[in-house]
Amino acid sequence: MNTKTHEYSASIEWTGNTGEGTSGYKSYLRNWELASDGKPVVLGSNDPVLGGDVTKYNPEDLLVASVASCHMLWYLHLCAVAGVVVTSYRDRPLAIGEMEPNGKGCFKSITLRPKIMITRDSDVQKAHALHEDVHQYCFIARSINFPVDFEPEITKA
Repeated sequence: MNTKTHEYSASIEWTGNTGEGTSGYKSYLRNWELASDGKPVVLGSNDPVLGGDVTKYNPEDLLVASVASCHMLWYLHLCAVAGVVVTSYRDRPLAIGEMEPNGKGCFKSITLRPKIMITRDSDVQKAHALHEDVHQYCFIARSINFPVDFEPEITKA
């Protein structure tokens, strides 16, 4: 088997130094910036439960978005190859995490809940079945250690 290696990089910079550094738990902000060459900067913070800014993306948000968008992009590809014509796709994924009393946490699951519109000539059963195939391809879903379920709602135009 001939495999290809891909590289991905980003720049993460903490922007929460209020002048005291990390001299105390409440002396700094949990804010940071995500940058990647040629792309807009994304403002981030910690989960609000852990003192972060509710108006900024947190790592948990970005993981959920990564799983959902990877699934969507592979699903659209598989539909195109299989002759299922998707005209709209909108998802509201839901992740479940848990935190231990000592602050250690982990994701337990993510459920993707896409609402998908296909053309009248497209096969609804095939459109549903292609969701199962996505997990064979999506880098993100293949790399995480918790289940990703999906509850698609597919309608014809």
